[in-house]
Amino acid sequence: MSINKKIAHKLEGAKGATKKYFGRATGNTRLRTEGRVDQFKGNTKQAGAKLKDAVKH
Repeated sequence: MSINKKIAHKLEGAKGATKKYFGRATGNTRLRTEGRVDQFKGNTKQAGAKLKDAVKH
């Protein structure tokens, strides 16, 4: 997996975490939920990339 994709997955997880915390701080349930979803997607993509790299080597 290319380094660019790895960085993109990490950034997606970080973006989700940021959204989640801002949603929690402001009491915005929708923003908090979107943050959780984005964070989950980023973490899932990272795990998939790690698994793919492990199988490849």
